[in-house]
Amino acid sequence: MSFKDFQFHPKVNAGIAAYGYTSPTPIQKEAIPSILAGRDILGLAQTGTGKTAAFVLPLLQRLLDGPRKRVRALIVAPTRELAEQINDNISKMAKETGLRSIVIYGGVGKQPQIRTIRAGVEIVVACPGRLLDLLNEKAFNLRAVEVLVLDEADHMFDKGFLPDIRRIIKQLPKERQSLVFSATMPKEIRHLAEEILRNPVRVQINHTLPAPTISHALFRVAKKQKTSLLKSIIHEREMTTTLVFTRTKHKAKSLALHLQKAGYSAASLQGNLSQQKRQRALDGFRDGTFKILVATDIAARGIDVLGISHVINYDVPDTAETYTHRTGRTGRATRTGQALTFAGQEDSKMISLIERNLGKKMDREVTPAFACEAEKDVREEKNTRFSRNMPRRKKPAAAGRGKSRRSRACSCDFGISKPVQQ
Repeated sequence: MSFKDFQFHPKVNAGIAAYGYTSPTPIQKEAIPSILAGRDILGLAQTGTGKTAAFVLPLLQRLLDGPRKRVRALIVAPTRELAEQINDNISKMAKETGLRSIVIYGGVGKQPQIRTIRAGVEIVVACPGRLLDLLNEKAFNLRAVEVLVLDEADHMFDKGFLPDIRRIIKQLPKERQSLVFSATMPKEIRHLAEEILRNPVRVQINHTLPAPTISHALFRVAKKQKTSLLKSIIHEREMTTTLVFTRTKHKAKSLALHLQKAGYSAASLQGNLSQQKRQRALDGFRDGTFKILVATDIAARGIDVLGISHVINYDVPDTAETYTHRTGRTGRATRTGQALTFAGQEDSKMISLIERNLGKKMDREVTPAFACEAEKDVREEKNTRFSRNMPRRKKPAAAGRGKSRRSRACSCDFGISKPVQQ
């Protein structure tokens, strides 16, 4: 199947060619015909499956006919980075159509956004907070909106945006086409979809499985050795563009600074940065100024950079689905990619869940020095907890010399320490 089968307008086809698309991805094959037919859509798809083009291309096709210089389509996204990415895609795909779009979010001045909207745009890509601010100030209205798109709806729930979304929806015409895309389907998103979608077509594309083009490897390492292991891997392997995930904003910042001091071209992307610094980090990662980007899960939403060779889970994610989101940044568009995960004994339960989701074991990368240190770290932690919780006892009398003694030897297989007879 090719994009020609959709019979897009030549001006839309020009955008497809300029973007370098050849064959549609599974979600594009499934969603585009229904969207072109005017149906509401509930799309379940992970990051990197091509869902942005799945709704942007038919949206452009629809907006080619009808009035200009009024807001006819609204796309709502949970983060500034994702909103920027969607708007960039629209700009490239709509180049020959004459259709205009604007991205609006907080952290920057309102007046330039208001002036651009009033000058005339057909598509608004927005984060909920700033959008509500402008609507409440009567800067513009949504009375002419024909299509609503909610992208990454599950993440909007995570960030507490659902009340804002409902306030926005009240200002939209009841007669419209609505498209909801989400990687997961918690009950809150299911209820929201039931409220706003009319007889929707459900499109589900392996939404819990990472792309088959990604290889997965596990490194067993103590917490205090993670940075040393990371530098060792970066030094030894050919890693063109690497995205490193940490759990906290503080760790993302400190790790990026540590890598910079070690001579690596690295930057951080986390919530404490100003919008200007966030954009500089993201642009630098896209154009190759920074080879390594250290990010938190929330900040990384919206990162859509082709050619990421490696995703490194410096900290193990909190859920198997988050693992899928993270690793989905590599192995895109049939390219191959590698996902490397650093884990200690305390992460064994989550690793089991991730592997159950993968349907296979991750490859165990043997790094004896770091693995042995991990086992030592776990034993020391267990001994500390035991000492705190147990009452002191008198030391027992020495055992006879004929008794055998046991000591633990390092086992580099994850989660296993084998007693060895001496």
